[in-house]
Amino acid sequence: MHLDTFLFSALLLLLVTSVAVALFKHLGLGSVLGLLVAGIIVGPYSPGPYVTEHVEDVRHFTELGVVLLLFLIGLEMNPGRLWAMRREVFGLGSLQILLSGLVIALYFSFFEYDLTLALLIGLTFALSSTAFVLQILQERGEITSRHGMTAFSILLMQDLAIVPLLAVVPILSDTGRLSAEVPLWEQIAIVIGMILIVWGMGRYLLPYALNQLAKQGNREGFLLVVMLAVFLSAWAMDQAGLSMALGAFVMGMLFSGSSYRMQIQAFIEPYKGLLMSLFFVAVGMSIDFASLFQEPLTFLQHIVAIVAIKLLVLFLLALAFGVTRDTAMKISFYLAQGGEFGFVLFGSAVTLQVIDDQTFIMAVGVISVTMLITPLLVRLSDIFSHRLENISHRMTGDGAGEEGEVSRRVIIGGYGRVGHTVAVLLHTSGVPFVVFDTRPDRVAQGKKDGFPVYYGDISHSDLLDAVDVGRASLVVLTIDNGPIALRAISHIRNTFPHVPVISRARDLEACGHLISAGATHAFPEILESSLRLGAIALQMLDVPRDDVDLLMRGVRNDNYDLVKDDANKR
Repeated sequence: MHLDTFLFSALLLLLVTSVAVALFKHLGLGSVLGLLVAGIIVGPYSPGPYVTEHVEDVRHFTELGVVLLLFLIGLEMNPGRLWAMRREVFGLGSLQILLSGLVIALYFSFFEYDLTLALLIGLTFALSSTAFVLQILQERGEITSRHGMTAFSILLMQDLAIVPLLAVVPILSDTGRLSAEVPLWEQIAIVIGMILIVWGMGRYLLPYALNQLAKQGNREGFLLVVMLAVFLSAWAMDQAGLSMALGAFVMGMLFSGSSYRMQIQAFIEPYKGLLMSLFFVAVGMSIDFASLFQEPLTFLQHIVAIVAIKLLVLFLLALAFGVTRDTAMKISFYLAQGGEFGFVLFGSAVTLQVIDDQTFIMAVGVISVTMLITPLLVRLSDIFSHRLENISHRMTGDGAGEEGEVSRRVIIGGYGRVGHTVAVLLHTSGVPFVVFDTRPDRVAQGKKDGFPVYYGDISHSDLLDAVDVGRASLVVLTIDNGPIALRAISHIRNTFPHVPVISRARDLEACGHLISAGATHAFPEILESSLRLGAIALQMLDVPRDDVDLLMRGVRNDNYDLVKDDANKR
């Protein structure tokens, strides 16, 4: 591709996506729908200039965003938490796939499809889009909600179901190679071997490597090793015939208890966001409306039927598993679309001549369009949920919300002697907190002390975003590094102006710089220790304690004006 062509394609893509995302976010429809529409506009099937004809290659590349997304989800999901979800994963998830697949297969059997082929199509359409659902849940801050966790459990089971479905496709083919060419014991051995490799790498090798890089302060090396771990685990699982995203999820779970978890999330998040955005654009570029609307009524009928079947099955199953009506409705609307793994399954089926080209075009179109309408379905679930809530309140006479008051939470930067003191005081008072430090030895000491101390640079904007500083009650900076403290305060003040920040400072000059940067309060160490010494001296000379306290408060309230000249002489 010539340079001018590449630059034009890049400019076109950035222009259209920027306008579409801004517009759809303004309309309250979310960025995902904006990216899909942008993909349709810049795709090869729409009139006007387009970015590329090689849409499938672009989609395969951007699926790395799905890999990074599942890795980040794994960081939040320790093995104990996953085990607690086993009922939803293996019970609700398995039943959803089987029942949705059977009903959709029954529907397609009326269109003269062979029963076995109709079952394959039905089970494939029973899968939902992990990328779409998790991205929307993260964007809305609902990933840890009841419906968010239940939806994730079902999606996880669907990822596991990819393996047997991919194995079935060659068996149905008259031309493809049968998976039986590889003995069953060898297939099982490969799967177990790859899982052990990923586990050993994430449990022993990588923590040691990251610890050494953190001691050296090698940020670039740290990021590259994390990326290597993610994609190596994805590759290993892919070689074993499992899902790449599942491999990344396992690696994320192995890191979920690590002190480096927050900093890893901060490093990976921007790359995930970029690749996921391109993935949604690529899906939009895949929609060929001209081919789809050769039989428009049949195509629209397939979409309505598949979405309706999945909505009904998911809703009834969720109710059967003891979920509230409101949560069951949200789950069904979130998971009513087709999934990106359907592209892989139908692509394999058409290559091996299990399905014909027309069926493939129809299937890809249904998946793409149901993805396209997912943000609209989510908005519908919000409307219905709001109505159900109002009806419930009228019936019970209770207008109070279900969510309780958000508990206090403090973020501390630095776990030296000052940070340790602040942490002990907060812990003693029962105030939840989290601490970040860039020295692995201090992080290890914090863990020994039983405190939530993690590796991370508090001045890194992505880290502050990852720990959701906007919902913190207070930020306390105890680091003995002026430039880092200034950067952290500047970012917090510009992005989260409502969050108060108090900071340690060495002297009055440093204190002034921190206040100018946006700190709510800054306390000069030298003067504070001097004031403490003077207060004790006055008390030992029988000056009344109330008078001493009043004097100390006056000095601090007047910005240390009484002692400022002496401090400057020093």
